[in-house]
Amino acid sequence: MKDTARVVVIGGGVVGVSTLYHLVKKGWSDCVLLERTELTAGSTWHAAGLLPLFNMSYSVGQLHQYSVELYKTLEAETGQDVSFHGVGNLRLATNRDRMDEYRNYQCTAETIGVDCHLVGVDEIKKLWPLINAEGLIGALWHPTDGHIAPVDVTMALAKGARMHGGTIHQHTEVTGIERDNNEWIVHTSKGSIRCEHVVSATGNYARQTALMVGLQIPAIPVEHQYIVTDVDPTLKEYREAGNPELPVLRESDSQYYFREERMGWILGPYERFAPACFVDGVPSTFEKDLFPGDLERLMPHVEACMSRVPSFETAGIKDIVNGPISYTPDGNPMVGPAFGLPNFWLSEGHSFGVTAAGGAGWQLANWIVDGEPSVDMIGVDPRRFGVVSKNFAKIKNEEAYEHVFVNHFPMEEREAGRPAKTVPIHGRLDAAGAVWGARFGWERPNWYAPEGVARKDEYSFRRSNWFPHVGNEVAAMRERVGLLELSSFAKYMVEGPGARAWLDHMVANIIPKKIGRMSLSHALNPSGSIRSEFTISRLPDGLYGERFYLVGPGAGHDYDWDFLTKQLPRDGSVILSDLTTQYGVLVLAGPMARRVLEKLADADVTNEAFPWLTVQDIPVGWCPTVRALRVNFVGSLGWELHHPIEYQAHLYDAIMEAGREFDIGLVGLRAMDSMRLEKSYRLWGTDLNAENSALEAGLNRFVRLNKGDFVGRDALTRQQEAGVPNTYCTLEIDAGDADSFGNEPVFMDGEVVGRGTAGGYGHHVKKSLMLGYVKTEFAEIGRECQVRVMGELRPARIVPESPYDPENEMLRA
Repeated sequence: MKDTARVVVIGGGVVGVSTLYHLVKKGWSDCVLLERTELTAGSTWHAAGLLPLFNMSYSVGQLHQYSVELYKTLEAETGQDVSFHGVGNLRLATNRDRMDEYRNYQCTAETIGVDCHLVGVDEIKKLWPLINAEGLIGALWHPTDGHIAPVDVTMALAKGARMHGGTIHQHTEVTGIERDNNEWIVHTSKGSIRCEHVVSATGNYARQTALMVGLQIPAIPVEHQYIVTDVDPTLKEYREAGNPELPVLRESDSQYYFREERMGWILGPYERFAPACFVDGVPSTFEKDLFPGDLERLMPHVEACMSRVPSFETAGIKDIVNGPISYTPDGNPMVGPAFGLPNFWLSEGHSFGVTAAGGAGWQLANWIVDGEPSVDMIGVDPRRFGVVSKNFAKIKNEEAYEHVFVNHFPMEEREAGRPAKTVPIHGRLDAAGAVWGARFGWERPNWYAPEGVARKDEYSFRRSNWFPHVGNEVAAMRERVGLLELSSFAKYMVEGPGARAWLDHMVANIIPKKIGRMSLSHALNPSGSIRSEFTISRLPDGLYGERFYLVGPGAGHDYDWDFLTKQLPRDGSVILSDLTTQYGVLVLAGPMARRVLEKLADADVTNEAFPWLTVQDIPVGWCPTVRALRVNFVGSLGWELHHPIEYQAHLYDAIMEAGREFDIGLVGLRAMDSMRLEKSYRLWGTDLNAENSALEAGLNRFVRLNKGDFVGRDALTRQQEAGVPNTYCTLEIDAGDADSFGNEPVFMDGEVVGRGTAGGYGHHVKKSLMLGYVKTEFAEIGRECQVRVMGELRPARIVPESPYDPENEMLRA
């Protein structure tokens, strides 16, 4: 075994082998894969081999689509049969909410080019003649879906990797990984390999592998069972009559999948209370082993399937396969850079590993070789969870497994492992009627239920129970004054003699020169797309020189902290500090916000003394120093009040008391989202993403191409010269009882010309709004179009940006 390589991939399941295959296909032939036993020995060998294209995530949907198309080509490329059965997939519905889910998914499918159709009961019977259609109201039909032999597709990928120079070492156990002289050393049972990059694709061993380099990741397996039957005489008779293989069947409302297997069936339920396994690591004795089957746990699903497919009852059970499948807290895999480690990559937590493996390998290879992925991977980025304890991950992963077939509502809040992170005023907000949501572990009020109103979300794809109450919160902030708790914002201090030059090269905007000024700035990828967004405020100089206060999205904390720390100069000229948990944030906004703050602040807060887009450290109430930023994400007169967290309870009480005469209202995150849509404000992670450039996003005023070199500048210059392909637009939709959520396709003359990235109802302007990207040649103000909402093509039009206060008169007041 050679002792050097460019990349070492650890793990010989379908995910790891796909990564090797894609790396060598991009020309990096000096890559090695290490497998402790033999290829496919982990979860791959006992996987059911399904290829579900259905996924509500824009990121994961693209990975799945790529995989299915890739697997169709492997036999021609390698000569290795992959047993691809393109039989399609029929996903059943027994109620309107389920059909609404499929209607909502259809929007995502159309924006990424996945072929799918909503069908009625008569069509279901034609596609699946052995079905009992009682109680069905429709289905989602994927004609290009199907199933594959996991071992065969892995071997085809392995053969393809070897054909292009890749090396695979089986029966080679990794015993340790260390960093030395800017390289990785991977120690194995057969010697050590020095390399530039390491990819961990170790499935059930993910936590053990990560701990070798000091990482704690939330990839913990859950037991998954499926039943294999003997021959079903009815099915055999049907097939021997010359009929084709039946499509894969999924009855989401009974939580199982069902497909043919050698004239019999495979039934795969996702039962409640399936236990996590290997929480403390995989025992050394566990090889190609399985757990004992537990038929009692499966019986509700067995009975449901017997009712839906009557002949299933006549097929005797041949085997119950019960094996570990890796999960993460949200059910999506972890694909991308590892937190805090240079050139260490993860492709772990693949609960649908066979389906995602092709796409994950494709994008991970792009990321490693080219420096960034070619599709937006924020939905699977390993840093989206933060540091998660083993106990928390166990609870959330079991919940994620249980929710595979649960209706995926856009605003769903899952309850396991909560509350985790709370602020000092959590009890006060709870007493005020907060209906809680969680983001990056932080508990945040989504809306407030008035007295006598049930404090509970009634989830729907249509306007739901919180709709009028969110409208009242918007009215409070737009017409009087409101208070919003946003302590989850990520907050950083950057200081030192090299601080300005470092920041200037990293972001596209000009760094504030005058003390007390701020700028909205974006760190870009080399392609010119958005990587991170920060508000950068220039503070008075400190002990180490210039100081800058950076505020970023709370959900991007670990993503940004990892990025910032990896970019730091090694000469000590820049000092970076994380202040996130030291400072709380209360947003005070509305026409009466200044009147409230004047009562409490020992400072002049008039417009002349404290104008828009400035920052001052001022005493407020008993708190000696509140960092007040004259900016907010709702688009009204107001301040973000960043304060030492220990003063939060006092500040909250003081503000509420001072605001009583103005009928101050508490405002939640859903009202904030409504108001930011009315201002056409872009949200990082959805509107601002890795697929669209800063120019496409309409951020021209925050991009200074003439300021000097910065990351992404060359790409933006080229795009500006060639023409910007897409334009960020605000659309007004003639909606009924449902609004856009994002990912809806925009049609003109029957052609998809754009996609939404966010949407909802603007309660103050009283319009259903959507933000998104439209091909530039179609992006004219006033242009009529159609947007698919809940299966219907609704009339819509492109309107000027910022339907509320387009001249920013309220912000500047």
